[in-house]
Amino acid sequence: MAVIKAFECVKPIRELAGQVAALPYDVYNREEACEAVKDKKYSFLRIDRAETNFGAEVDTYDDRVYAKAKELYECMKKEGVYKKSDRECYYVYELTMDGRVQTGIVACASIDDYACNVIKKHENTREEKEIDRIRHVDTCNAQTGPIFLAYRKNEVVNNIIEKVKMSEPIFSFVSEDGIKHTGYVIDNADDIKTIEKEFAGINDIYIADGHHRAASAVKVGLKRRKENPDYDGTEEFNYFLSVLFQEQELMIMPYNRVVKDLNGLSENEFLAQISEKFEVAEIGKEAAAPKQKSEFTMYLSGRWYTLKAKEEILSDDVVDGLDVSILQNNLLGPILGINDPRTDKRIDFIGGIRGLSELERRCAEDMKVAFAMYPTSISELFAVADASKLMPPKSTWFEPKLRSGLFIHEI
Repeated sequence: MAVIKAFECVKPIRELAGQVAALPYDVYNREEACEAVKDKKYSFLRIDRAETNFGAEVDTYDDRVYAKAKELYECMKKEGVYKKSDRECYYVYELTMDGRVQTGIVACASIDDYACNVIKKHENTREEKEIDRIRHVDTCNAQTGPIFLAYRKNEVVNNIIEKVKMSEPIFSFVSEDGIKHTGYVIDNADDIKTIEKEFAGINDIYIADGHHRAASAVKVGLKRRKENPDYDGTEEFNYFLSVLFQEQELMIMPYNRVVKDLNGLSENEFLAQISEKFEVAEIGKEAAAPKQKSEFTMYLSGRWYTLKAKEEILSDDVVDGLDVSILQNNLLGPILGINDPRTDKRIDFIGGIRGLSELERRCAEDMKVAFAMYPTSISELFAVADASKLMPPKSTWFEPKLRSGLFIHEI
C-alpha cells in the first residue's frame, strides 16, 4: 500500500504564479540559468539555482550559494509572494501543451515507500548529482521541485480530479513556451479521505522523472531521522513533494541520438554493416520519424533512411527489447564503438521536443549521423520497474515539464 498524504502547501499568490514558475533546475547549465533569470525578480530559478546571484568566481556548490537560496526563499515569504496553507490539502496540477491536457495530483509521498520499493525506480542515481539537491533541500528546509510519479488508472481518484477541475483555479497562466498551467485545491474533507484511502490500495507507484530529486529528498529525510532519534514518522521530513499522474495522462517523447563520426568506416561500409541486423531503406531528403516499435530513422549526409530491426535481434526481455537497447546493442556499440553511452564524448542525446530539424542541424555542425527513436511506452517503463531492472540511459523524455516553485513542501 502507498502512503500519499495531503500537506500544508507553500504556494505563490495567484497574481504572481506565472512570474514565479520555473523549469526544473537541471535543464540549465550555469550560463543558461543566469540568462534565464535576467529581469525576472520573482523567478524561482533564482532560488533553485542561487549561484545566478553571484559572479563566476563563486563556485556553483559554494556554501554561500545554499545560504543565498534560503535567504531569497525567506524574503519572498516575508514579501507576501508566497503564502502557506493553514490546513493539509491535496492539489490538482493541470498542464496543457498543443491542446493536450495532462492532470496530476500534488501530494507528499513516503520515504519509506521509496525504501521498500512501493515507489519503483527504473534508473540508477549518481551520488555527486544528489549532493547538490541534498544541500539545497536541507538548507532551505523545503522541497521545491516535485518528483514526477505515475500510477495505473484509478476511476475514483479520476472522478474527484474531474470534479475539482470545475471549481475556481488557484492559478492559471501560460508560460513562455506556450504551455498552460492551472492549479486547483482539493480541500473537501471527504475527498481528501477518499484519495488517501484509494492510494492505500495501490501497491505500485513509479518514478517517471526526477530520480535524483527523489533520492536526495529521501536522504535528507533519513538524515533528519538520525538528528531526531525520537521521531514518530509523522514529521514532514518523512515525506517528499510529488505530482502523481495516471498512466493514460502521460506522454513520453523519443530521446534521439547523434554521433560524431562513423568509427573509421566509409559510408558504404557503415550502411553494409547496418544491413546485417536491420532492413535499410532510403527515404530521401525529407525528415521522417519512426512509425512503430523496432523501427528507427537515420540521417546521414543529407539523406534519411528507415532502419527496421530484423527478427533475430528482437527480444522479449523487458530491457533488451526496448528500442534504445536494440539500437545500442546492435549498432551504436558493435558498429560505431559507443560502448558506454553514459561517458562516451562521441555521442549526444536530443529530446524529442526539439524535433527532427535539430538532428539535421547537429549533423550540419558537429555530428555525422543521427538516429530518431520511436518513443518508449509507459507500459514498457512499468515493466522494467516491476522487474526491478534499469532502463538504459536517456530512454525517456517527458513533456510538458513540471514547473518548480508552484508547490513547496516545507520539512
